[in-house]
Amino acid sequence: MNLSWLDDFLALALTKNFSRAAELRHMTQPAFGRRIRALEEWLGADLFNRSTQATTLTETGEWFRKVAQDLLAQVAHLPGEAQAVEESASTTLQFAATHTLSFTFMPGWLRSLESQIPVGAIQCVSDMLQRCEALMLQGKVHFALSHAHPAVKGQLESAGYPSIQLGTDTLIPVSAANEQGHAHHHPDDLSCPMPLLNYSTESGIGRILQAVLAPQLEHQPIQTVFTAHLASVLKPMVLTGRGIAWLPQSLITDELAAGRLIGVGPARWRIPLQIRLYRDRGKINPTAEMFWTAVSRS
Repeated sequence: MNLSWLDDFLALALTKNFSRAAELRHMTQPAFGRRIRALEEWLGADLFNRSTQATTLTETGEWFRKVAQDLLAQVAHLPGEAQAVEESASTTLQFAATHTLSFTFMPGWLRSLESQIPVGAIQCVSDMLQRCEALMLQGKVHFALSHAHPAVKGQLESAGYPSIQLGTDTLIPVSAANEQGHAHHHPDDLSCPMPLLNYSTESGIGRILQAVLAPQLEHQPIQTVFTAHLASVLKPMVLTGRGIAWLPQSLITDELAAGRLIGVGPARWRIPLQIRLYRDRGKINPTAEMFWTAVSRS
């Protein structure tokens, strides 16, 4: 539907005369008549009674008069609303954060920042690394927060996106504790395969594990018993005794302290991680630029 048809319709509803309405709309009567007919065909209903001397509205036409007025009023408000959204967006920081860091690291980090700088409004998408990288590559967020490892280049590193290391974490192989307080599963027992709760190929942590740890586990008998995208999904599977998983220490601090989870395997199986903040490599709005500068200096 052409929005100008609404003005045509209201002009004819007001004048009740095709000739006068056409003059008001600055067009010939035949052209005006075709536009009214096009509107009626689009709606699938007659809006005017043409059998009387004065052109009057049908029952559907009376209903549509209010609809047309409301639609035009809404359209008139759109520029102002769009400007308000634009103004709000220009001062809102757009983040993509991996699922684990969005609820383990990010809240405390932002709280500590707020004691030094005004942070303001933040909109955060929490997802697996592949999705966070895609949002950054598409220019839909200002910043992306994720785990990283110097030996494993992600899409953002490969594309030259600037980043800052904000902290550290550690991937720890863990098992649930048994009733005696010992590990339920022992990977050093080579007589049976180690039941592995593994990450999918879309997982950022899985990407790091595969690159860093695969050579060390080459001679370790392994049976993958469960696979998932997220560490937060693997964690309850470990707690119920399904197997061993490499989980970020930041995600299992309480469980390790309480003895519900126990680190297993040799020390070399623990993988140090970086927590990195990436920014759009292009121009970002002043609010995001000031935030990046403040974080760089903190």
